[in-house]
Amino acid sequence: MLDDVLHDRLDIGLMFSFRNPAQWRRPFAEVYADDLALIRRAEELGVDTIWLTEHHFVDDGYSPSVVTIAAAIAAVTERVRIGFNLLLLPLHNAVRVAEDIATADVISGGRMDPGFGQGYAPHEFAGYGIPLSERRSRFVEGLDVVQGLWSQDTFSYEGRHYRIDNARLMPKPVQDPMPLWIGATTSPGVRRAGHRGANLLMVGGRALQEEYAQARQEGGFGMADAKVLNLQWGHVAGSADEAWDEAGPHFHHLMSVYQEFANASGGEGGPRPGQVPPVEKLRDPKARLMFRPAVGDAAAVAAVLNHSIGRSPTTHLAMGLLPGMAPQVTRRFIERFVSEVVPQLN
Repeated sequence: MLDDVLHDRLDIGLMFSFRNPAQWRRPFAEVYADDLALIRRAEELGVDTIWLTEHHFVDDGYSPSVVTIAAAIAAVTERVRIGFNLLLLPLHNAVRVAEDIATADVISGGRMDPGFGQGYAPHEFAGYGIPLSERRSRFVEGLDVVQGLWSQDTFSYEGRHYRIDNARLMPKPVQDPMPLWIGATTSPGVRRAGHRGANLLMVGGRALQEEYAQARQEGGFGMADAKVLNLQWGHVAGSADEAWDEAGPHFHHLMSVYQEFANASGGEGGPRPGQVPPVEKLRDPKARLMFRPAVGDAAAVAAVLNHSIGRSPTTHLAMGLLPGMAPQVTRRFIERFVSEVVPQLN
């Protein structure tokens, strides 16, 4: 069912998090400037979408303001689309989010792909003074608000968290209708996305995607326009040893931050608690990892990506860039990924 309706051409993307870990710390202004230059290079090479991701109160500066970054990317690019994987909607005022994203869509000439999620890390909700127990209700109401403001001339709403009387968003987004992506890794989550006709941000199996397809049909939406993002982490070099030597410490940092979030949350709404193996053990295929990266030469990385795409039907592929890498190493990875890996993808 899914394979028959997904698009023929795979959308190729890169995910930037604008992070600056302590062990490779540079001035943040330098990191941001380098990442924007890398994004311009990616556009030149033909990458379709730049994905952004949001977290808060992380020592490495994990991009806390994705709409601001999206507007900056829009100002220095011409073609590439700009997606959010994802914005933590319960932490924000949804009216402000709707206005900011609409403005960014105007700046970009209609290139925004906003994606939203509930969040799960307790420290983020504590920092914003929002009860973690309200994340789901704030998320659902927030989706109602952003969709209503984008699509209606004037919008009113009465809910637990939002009371809105005849609000009028101006300017409206360039895109009409505005794309909507929702992050989901559980049955209720994918069904919520499907019922709204939203695109899906997930790394999951075929069973959940079948539920998503069924929910879209129940909501009056077909699968012909459905989009599904598959996020992968990895690194490409001339050999597996070279790739792991370059990527290992950076992947370890990435895993350690996510594992800290998971351990604090007890696995509620996010990854499972656990421990990250030492750097030298990461390449062991028997190592227990939250997720396994695609690291190696071009053929090996392409094989991992093709396997993932085959087991979880995909329209959009995003390769996450590892935090703290020197910009020249990241640039080599991007160029190698586009020229050597992408042609091998099914």
